[in-house]
Amino acid sequence: MSGTGPLGLDPVLLQVLACPDTHHSPLTVDEAAGELVCPTCDRGFPVRDGIPVLLLDEARTRSA
Repeated sequence: MSGTGPLGLDPVLLQVLACPDTHHSPLTVDEAAGELVCPTCDRGFPVRDGIPVLLLDEARTRSA
């Protein structure tokens, strides 16, 4: 797997990643924050050393 996309992630992987919550929305990339974002629940999932951490306990709520 080649990490040539945003945040060092494989572009093919980015196409299949989805929120682990019950709605399973596709994730978008926020390069400035270094995380993957669910547009449905507005959670930000961190990417650490090129590895997406898709645990609800590790996600942060982005809305103010």
